[in-house]
Amino acid sequence: MRPRIALAVLAAAGACAHSPPNIDGVAGAPPRPNTLWRVPADVREAAVRDSARMRVPKLGDSLTLAEVVDLALENNPATRLSWAQARAAADVYGSAQGRWYPDLTGDVNVTRSRSLAAPGRAAGERTQYGPSLNLSYLVLDFGGRSGTVDAARQTAIAADLSHNATVVNTVLAVESAAFGFLATRAERDAQRSAVEQAQAALDAATERHRVGLATIADVLQARTARSQAELTLESLEGSLAIARGSLAVAMGLPANAHYDLPEFAETDSVRAVTASVDSLIDLAVRNRPELAAARAQAAAAGAQVRVARAAMLPSLGFTATGANNASTVSTFSGRTYSIGLGLQIPLFTGFSQSYDLSAAQEEARAASARADITRQQIAQQVFAAYYGLRTATDRVRTSADLLASATESESVARGRYREGVGSIVDLLIAQSALAAARAQAVDARWQWRTALAQLAHDIGALGPSGQISLFSPHTSNSAPGR
Repeated sequence: MRPRIALAVLAAAGACAHSPPNIDGVAGAPPRPNTLWRVPADVREAAVRDSARMRVPKLGDSLTLAEVVDLALENNPATRLSWAQARAAADVYGSAQGRWYPDLTGDVNVTRSRSLAAPGRAAGERTQYGPSLNLSYLVLDFGGRSGTVDAARQTAIAADLSHNATVVNTVLAVESAAFGFLATRAERDAQRSAVEQAQAALDAATERHRVGLATIADVLQARTARSQAELTLESLEGSLAIARGSLAVAMGLPANAHYDLPEFAETDSVRAVTASVDSLIDLAVRNRPELAAARAQAAAAGAQVRVARAAMLPSLGFTATGANNASTVSTFSGRTYSIGLGLQIPLFTGFSQSYDLSAAQEEARAASARADITRQQIAQQVFAAYYGLRTATDRVRTSADLLASATESESVARGRYREGVGSIVDLLIAQSALAAARAQAVDARWQWRTALAQLAHDIGALGPSGQISLFSPHTSNSAPGR
């Protein structure tokens, strides 16, 4: 019986030993593979606290584009991350600069010792205590110290420039989301006009059928057209809700946040970029923070080559120590000091320093290649964005002409049908063409705004508040559709 009890106790102890520990009063892991883990209360409360830290607009607030961008920059975790990384890199640079100064340490020691008897000296005990100062300074190391400081400096510069790139990327993302929302809303409003026109056509067909001037086929065709217009409107209402949620998320808000955006006056003026693509690429090479960050990282890698090379050379160091000792034995009391100048010569380190130098050189070449790749990518981005904006500008002008023609055509078809010389089919075709022209005009204008923001971002002319410094004072203006 006793062996069985012992085995049972050991089995229970073994089972307890393999059970995961509790986390905040709940099981540390789900009990089975097909069950959910019970979330502790403090974890849920932490999520609520994180949400409470976000800046949320008040119910019904009407936000300008600058306010939308400001909300995104304040709430977006990517900007907080890049900012913290930039501050940390600056602190590392400050720490590296300390290598230019001597190290000074102070010690206070108390020792109790017993010495053995020796010829002419009896065994004895003594207590010795007192402060001491130790100073050490690297006098010369053939560039290792300066390379370390320079590498930290370039790394801090790269981190700052990466933060700038994160800010501008966030601005572009939230502006694109805002333009998408406004475009969808404008298309919804245009479709409402299409529904009203379809209803007017249905009313006209119904009246003509009542007085015997039209067949029931006219009424049915007009009713079908109205239903199709209403179906399109309902789809746009759903798309608008989705676009609103996407913009809220881009601002770092919950998708169900309540806000409103007014129409932006900038959409009334469409301007052509007169600068050449070559000059814009040159501007991007000077302005883009991603390329400047890549160059700084390449410079930091070059500084690491100096550090690795200096490790293979001698170094000269200076040390000094001063102490004021007190002791229970008077012969051991008094002030002491020592001064040293040492030359350290690396003779053999198992070839590790040679490999370190070779690795640093290859890393420098790789960093330089990454900077060249970044330059090529930026040139390609500017080239594509430039011609994308030119195409968008042409589309705005063409869609304005199309809208004017479709509006006149619908007016003529409506008048002809009212006078009894036109068919319902001609009227419905004209109304469908007008609805499509309205949607294309709206889409073309907002696509132009998005293309403009993209080009401004790609050449480094998109400001942290969403402002665009791209057009010259002598740029010609045109306002299609006005």
